[in-house]
Amino acid sequence: MPITIRELPENELDAFIDYPYALFKDHPHWVGELKKDTHHLLDTSHPFWRHGERALFMAFRDGQPAGRIAAIVNRAHNSFHSENCGFFGFFDCADDPDAAAALFAAAEKYLRAKGMDKTRGPVNPSTNETCGLLIDGFDGPPMIMMTYNPPYYAGLIEAAGYAKAKDLLAYKMAVTDGIGERLEKIARRTMRNKDITIEFVDIKNLDGAIADLKEIYNSAWEKNWGFVPMTDAELTDLGNALKPMLKPDYLFFAKVDGKVAAFVMLLPNFNIPLQAARGSLNPFTILPFLYKMMFKLRSGRLLTLGVKKEFRNRGLEMLLIKQAMESGKKMKWEYGEMSWTLEDNTLINNTIEAVGGRVYRKYRIYEKTIH
Repeated sequence: MPITIRELPENELDAFIDYPYALFKDHPHWVGELKKDTHHLLDTSHPFWRHGERALFMAFRDGQPAGRIAAIVNRAHNSFHSENCGFFGFFDCADDPDAAAALFAAAEKYLRAKGMDKTRGPVNPSTNETCGLLIDGFDGPPMIMMTYNPPYYAGLIEAAGYAKAKDLLAYKMAVTDGIGERLEKIARRTMRNKDITIEFVDIKNLDGAIADLKEIYNSAWEKNWGFVPMTDAELTDLGNALKPMLKPDYLFFAKVDGKVAAFVMLLPNFNIPLQAARGSLNPFTILPFLYKMMFKLRSGRLLTLGVKKEFRNRGLEMLLIKQAMESGKKMKWEYGEMSWTLEDNTLINNTIEAVGGRVYRKYRIYEKTIH
C-alpha cells in the first residue's frame, strides 16, 4: 500500500505524542517521558514557541500510522548563529524506508518554504532539550532526558540524504571509585583557597538559583557548537518542572569571592520508574512506578557542568566533579552518566577521562542541505 503523509492540526497533537508508545510497546529498552510533559513541550503555549514554529507530520500505510516527524524553525538559533537552519525532531518510524523518506520530504518542503537552506536533527525541539540519535550503545535503557532509538533509525536518516554534523558523547563512571589520589590533591588544593566555596541550592529560593544558573549557563556554553541561550521564560518553565523533585544534592554552585562561578546539575535516573509508567500514571502503573522510585534508583546523570569563562583553569571542574560523586554516593548510586559532551570539547572530555569516565554511548546530530 502507498504511503500517505498528513500534517496534523493542533487538535490531533495526542495522536502525534502517542505514536512511539505504540511502536515500542514491547521494546525492552525504550523509555518515554510522561505524555503530559511531552504535550506541554509541544503545545504552542510553551515558551520555546515564542521564538519557534513547527509543523507535525505523520505517515500512514494502509490507514495505520507508520511514522512521525516535526519540522522546526528556531528563530533564536538562527539569530544567534547567523544562519538559516531548520531542524527535524520527534522522529519515530517503523523500519519502513518509504515512510521515512516521505516524512523527511514533507519536513524539508515545509522548512524550504520558511526560507531555510539546511536542516539538522534530531533535536526535540532544540539542544536545550533532548537531542541526538543513538548510534552506539543500544544495550540498555537511556538515562533521564537522553534519547533511545533502535539501530535501524540511522539507516533511515542516512538514506534520506543526511550526513554527520556532530557526535555527542555519554560517559559512564563508577561512583564508588572516586577521582583518584592525584586529582583528589588538586581538589583539596583548590578548596584551600579561602575565596572558593560550594553552596547547595536553597529550594525555598529557587528563583534566585535559576537566575544564577542562567548567568553561568549562557556564559559557559556561549561558544559551543549548536548552543542557543535560554530565555527567562524558558528558564522559569524549567524551574517549575524541577521544583517538585529538586533536592539540594541535585544542584550546587561554586562561588569565588562570593560571585557565582560554576554549577553542576544532577538528576537520579528517573527513567527507571518512567519505564514502568508507560507514559502516564494511572491505577495500573502507579504502584510499579512508586516501587521503582523508592528502591531502584541506583544511578543518575550529571546533566550540566558549567564554568564561566573568567573562572576556568582554577580547578573548579575537578572540584565540582568530586562533589558530584560525593552526592552520588550519598544517594547510593552505583554509577553515574556524564552527558552529553561534544566530541571535540577536549577540555571537558579530558577532565572526565582523567577521573575515570569512559565513553559508553554515542549520539549523532545529522545535517542536510535543502536549498
